[in-house]
Amino acid sequence: MASSILISNLTQEWVESLRRWHLEMFFIPTTVVTLATLLANPVLLICIFVSRALRQETRYLLVANTLTADMLFLILNLATVICNALKAEVPWLACELITAITVTAYCCAILTVTLMVVDTYAAVRWPLHYHDFLPPARTHRILVGVWVLAAIYPFTLVIMMEMGRGNPNEKVTVCLVLISLGFMQVKNMVAIHIYFFVAALICAFLIFYCYIRLYMVTKTQGIWQRRFSRARVTLLAHGVLLLLYFAPGFVFTLELFLFQRTNISQDVLVWVSTVNMCVFMLLPRALAPYLYGLRYRDISDTLVQLLHWHRRLTQITVS
Repeated sequence: MASSILISNLTQEWVESLRRWHLEMFFIPTTVVTLATLLANPVLLICIFVSRALRQETRYLLVANTLTADMLFLILNLATVICNALKAEVPWLACELITAITVTAYCCAILTVTLMVVDTYAAVRWPLHYHDFLPPARTHRILVGVWVLAAIYPFTLVIMMEMGRGNPNEKVTVCLVLISLGFMQVKNMVAIHIYFFVAALICAFLIFYCYIRLYMVTKTQGIWQRRFSRARVTLLAHGVLLLLYFAPGFVFTLELFLFQRTNISQDVLVWVSTVNMCVFMLLPRALAPYLYGLRYRDISDTLVQLLHWHRRLTQITVS
């Protein structure tokens, strides 16, 4: 009962802060960016899956998995932002499930972009054995394992929260990942911090190790000597995108820390959470179709072929 009152008071204060600062207006750029990304990602997915050659390549399957996870994240994030802006009451169980799926999609995207770096390193380091080591069937199993790994911890938390909940029909006016995770017990909060920190540390270690090894393996081949070589531009694009993917996770960890502090203003927490959810988490997903997708020549060539085919089909239909 005390927990229900605490949640009700917090969500009411959160709504008042949103109204006072007019932060509900953030749903406008969120909607625009989300819809633009949801238009671009399916086109790239179609390009990958209509081409037999592309859907047999590990790197393109990883790109497709990243785009799919991003689309799922964007849809849930947009639904959450709109519901919060409209002050719609959501059942607490539904909010917990949305939280679990959102965290799963975010973690899956992080794990997949990490695997993309590892895949690039493996292709350069062992070019003769690369295709034997990662056939399409094994890549499919790896991607299924990534989704399962990303989902285990969030859904375990949902089960734990439901087992300890007294009122199953409780509703909330603000559904946020921060609030859902923030009401865990202290020992679980420590586990949450450890989970995010260890996962981020492992991914960061793999990325830095693979990039350093890639540079050491390829530095004698002359691809890094030109100032604007494709290798340099690709590394810069991937580095920026990786930073944009990881930064919101660290900001969210900061949110969890601030949530437990009683001397932090509620307005500060609302501002940080809103900007992170409506800006920082959208940037990598808005740029991914162009920095990861269209930079691959095979995908861009397939897209051009599809556009030419659609144009010829339209002309035949008109005539």
